[in-house]
Amino acid sequence: MKITADALLFDNDGTLISSLESVYRCWSRWAREYGVTEEDFARVALHGRPAAEIVADLLPADVVPAAVARIEQLEVEDAGGVVALPGTLALLESLPAERWAVVTSASRRLAEARLGQAGIRPKNVIAADDISRGKPDPEPFLLAARRLGADPARCVVFEDAPVGLAAGRAAGMVTVALATTHRAEELSADAVVPDLSAVSVQATDGAVEITIAS
Repeated sequence: MKITADALLFDNDGTLISSLESVYRCWSRWAREYGVTEEDFARVALHGRPAAEIVADLLPADVVPAAVARIEQLEVEDAGGVVALPGTLALLESLPAERWAVVTSASRRLAEARLGQAGIRPKNVIAADDISRGKPDPEPFLLAARRLGADPARCVVFEDAPVGLAAGRAAGMVTVALATTHRAEELSADAVVPDLSAVSVQATDGAVEITIAS
């Protein structure tokens, strides 16, 4: 499969990097502190959503601001075990800095800490701090397109989470799903790949040629 695009928009956790070890440690500690059980977590959507939305689903409104600040503190201080997923570094090194952005549900502080641990330093990051509505709303991806000066219809979204793919579709963008955290049959996208090692790019004048291995 070949796609010509003006910009490539990447989710972070589960797409570019894996921070599962840190996430598990931090949210487990946070849950103990706030008395949140596994059953509580089971009743809310987790992956791909901003922490503020998750916390708001779990705790009373008057506790939410402090609880959000606490989980961010825990995660920023614990970046151990964060690694780039297969294919990530090689792909990003092939891209002009102005042709791609990271679009994450994490705060900017947390996203930059995790990306830095994996050796990734993007020029453009859209984080939870920048938006009013998180994925599956298209706002994060549409903002990224505007920042890059790209037509949404000429952007390709790379995502591992169903909510992120839904946001990409709602933005009118081509979607590529990575089966890193969900089974391929759970992912609705224009293409599904195991990880970014199945994707190669070549920058041309004013565009990027993307090749996706079958």
